[in-house]
Amino acid sequence: MDSCTTDELREKRIKKYIDRMPSLSTTVMKVTEVCNNPNTSPNDLNRVISLDPVLTAKVLKLVNSAFYSLPNQITSLTRAIIMLGMNTVKNLALSTAVLETMHTKSSATTPNLDTEAFWLHSLSVGVISKLLAEINEVPFMQRDQYFVAGLLHDLGKVPLNNYFAKDYSAVVSLVKEEEIPLVAAEKRIMKTDHTMVGKMIAEKWKLDETMTSVLAYHHRIWEGKEEHMDILRIVGIANMYSYILNIGSAGDDYPDTSDMQDMIAKAGFSEESFSRLNDIVQKEIEKASIFLEIAS
Repeated sequence: MDSCTTDELREKRIKKYIDRMPSLSTTVMKVTEVCNNPNTSPNDLNRVISLDPVLTAKVLKLVNSAFYSLPNQITSLTRAIIMLGMNTVKNLALSTAVLETMHTKSSATTPNLDTEAFWLHSLSVGVISKLLAEINEVPFMQRDQYFVAGLLHDLGKVPLNNYFAKDYSAVVSLVKEEEIPLVAAEKRIMKTDHTMVGKMIAEKWKLDETMTSVLAYHHRIWEGKEEHMDILRIVGIANMYSYILNIGSAGDDYPDTSDMQDMIAKAGFSEESFSRLNDIVQKEIEKASIFLEIAS
């Protein structure tokens, strides 16, 4: 069997695996659909989520966690939507559902990616993305989109790591042997990479354009649309900065940082921005760990 046929077969197997992945819950799919409609009102979102008492309880648990540090406890979904906005509540529902699906799947024992380190890295990228969004004065009710985008950016690694463990073991070994970026090793051995797989997952779950763009282009910022460039740059910077701070690991021990200074300049950050980050990242990650607790 020639290599071309092998590559085509692997691609078909990846697509088949993703096609068979569990869909997000009907409620979460409806939440996404409702929130993508510009005419949606807070009452519309409230009605959809309220139909799922378990999801409602999880969203309220997140809202009342140290992650938000709100002065008073919120006991109703309506109040949560008013306080935090529809976009934030939608992202809480989405992140909960995705983590429940993927966190469980990534718990399989493989010799490649350490599950705990992988999710710690994901959490740190989400936290750093949100902090950078705050430094850049992104409106409060949009910051959670940056957190969720950072949290979910590496989803494409989960199917590759779990379903193609032997191939992915060779990928991880190649990264260490040649000290090259993970995406380069993935392409050389598997003829695909986690960003391509991430895009397939986003399309299966009908994630919005912004989230799909982050999963697909966080290593190829220049290929994204201009309207997504702010969030792509911030998640890209946060991903590299997480490795610089050595928080968790998602297999990319030698990330390509050649574009980092350019991205930092275009995003408008200064050295002071990152010195402010260093003091609070760890504490914010501890607060954000509630997301993984709820998922598991």
